[in-house]
Amino acid sequence: MARRPRRDAAADGAPASRKLNSLGIVWARARAYPFRILGAFAALCVSSAATLGIPYGFKRVIDRGFSSGVDAHGVTTSFHYLLMLVGVLAVATATRFWFVSWLGERVVADLRIAVQERLVGLSPRFFEENRPSEIASRLTSDTAIIEQVVGSTVSVALRNLFTLVGGVAYMFVLSAKLAGLLIVGIPAALLPILVMGRRLRSFSRLSQDRIAGVGVVANEVLGAMRIVQAFGQERREFARMRDAAEAVFATARARIAIRAVMTALVIGLMFGAVTLILWEGAIDVARGRMTGGAIAAFVLTAGLVAGAFGSLAEVYGDLARGAGAAGRLAELLAARPEIVAPAHPRALPAPAGGRLAFQHVTFRYPTRPEVAALDDVTLAIEPGETVAIVGPSGAGKSTLLQLALRFYDPQAGVVALDGVPLAETDPHAIRAATAVVPQETVIFAASARDNLRYGRWDADDARVWAAAEAANAAGFLRALPQGLDTFLGEGGARLSGGQRQRVAIARALLRDAPLLLLDEATSALDAESERLVQSALERLMADRTTLVIAHRLATVRAANRIVVMDAGRIVEEGTHESLARADGLYARLARLQFETA
Repeated sequence: MARRPRRDAAADGAPASRKLNSLGIVWARARAYPFRILGAFAALCVSSAATLGIPYGFKRVIDRGFSSGVDAHGVTTSFHYLLMLVGVLAVATATRFWFVSWLGERVVADLRIAVQERLVGLSPRFFEENRPSEIASRLTSDTAIIEQVVGSTVSVALRNLFTLVGGVAYMFVLSAKLAGLLIVGIPAALLPILVMGRRLRSFSRLSQDRIAGVGVVANEVLGAMRIVQAFGQERREFARMRDAAEAVFATARARIAIRAVMTALVIGLMFGAVTLILWEGAIDVARGRMTGGAIAAFVLTAGLVAGAFGSLAEVYGDLARGAGAAGRLAELLAARPEIVAPAHPRALPAPAGGRLAFQHVTFRYPTRPEVAALDDVTLAIEPGETVAIVGPSGAGKSTLLQLALRFYDPQAGVVALDGVPLAETDPHAIRAATAVVPQETVIFAASARDNLRYGRWDADDARVWAAAEAANAAGFLRALPQGLDTFLGEGGARLSGGQRQRVAIARALLRDAPLLLLDEATSALDAESERLVQSALERLMADRTTLVIAHRLATVRAANRIVVMDAGRIVEEGTHESLARADGLYARLARLQFETA
């Protein structure tokens, strides 16, 4: 079932290993590219080995070049060795960078594709319970964080881990006593990571949630800028954005403070321990128990180890942010649609006749379970019949269309198309046999041609223009600067309300489906355009099952039947003339409209 993504109540108190488990979805996609991972790992091993080889090179230079018996050939050889290490380190680092950067970009692309594939298959309930702008933020900001984790943070973490392990091993080779003293100080450095890491991940997750909140506010305001300015609410919307941005900053400030303290503690403890241990090492050199080169190599290696420890403390913070982002994406990937095809779907008759039937249907929206949107509704629409549904707002008219498209399943009763219950067939087959003009027109940020062809993507220009002519849209489409290639803007911003509605009607006409659903299809048209479109729709309805929903009774007079709904029930049924004479709800609505017209 598609439910609202939510946090685990115990997440903040979970062990660190469990908290980072969210990165499992990242690894699951990264391991699809084993050769890239192998290449990155090999380059990482080589670069780490080259880094740890540098202290040994300095040991050779100091012991052979600064001792009492200077070995010129040995010094030259030692510098050749160092130059070779530098070359190997440069090539290996560049190779590692290429592999891990490629993996980061590829994994992020795969995650975005997987999330989008899941989202387009989810039921409308999911989008009622989750804000689309917040979901968009997850696809952008969260994936950007994961890109950083895969393309940089993991590599840095492994490099420092290898440096740490290899460095400690080499220090034992140089001086087991000094290395042992250093190891004793490591638990003191680990303690702040374990203690403060919990709070760091909690703030990292909260930071991502608040960043998503900024995106929500920005999208909402930018999408309704004309209303904002028309009502003079610029200052209020600025204040909303300022408050959201300040909330992000406050959370980030707390997160940064924790990271700073944790990093300072780790580096201070490690380098402090190194300094004290070197004090002991200097005494050993003075007493002849170590060479100058050995103590220099130990110092350099200890510095690398301490730096690796400090970097690991910082890396943990990045991994915590990545785990928070991955967890938010995992919630989307874990969502399951409520409306799915059965294991063995029944096929609709071919060709489809378009008979639509509602049999004792009761339905409550999941977000409003206390109110029955439809209450024991029985209605049959025969092939080729035009049925108009009228009634006051909230009567359940649009809900009929939602169930006819199987966006929801009723809690009781059956909805059937050509005798096949919708719950027993594939939702894609149902929608392929249906054309719809929604109450709220949707225009995509694309060309006029692509918006029209959304009804039938393989339609050629001749069919596109024919549909545009039938919907009274050809005139203004030809007048656009680039004709059908004109970009219509976000939400059709370059068109008027009536023009957007006519594009939506042309899209439905182009689909040429046996079942036509018109939800307030002429609501945004002026009187002349409405007359022309209505005549075109009447020609289209001749051989199709049509369900028309309208508040304006003048648009439904020509229907074969008019069904009047109120409070989720059918209260009247008949023709315009018979219902007008019955002096019921329809007659009352008709008088209110025609007398005020």
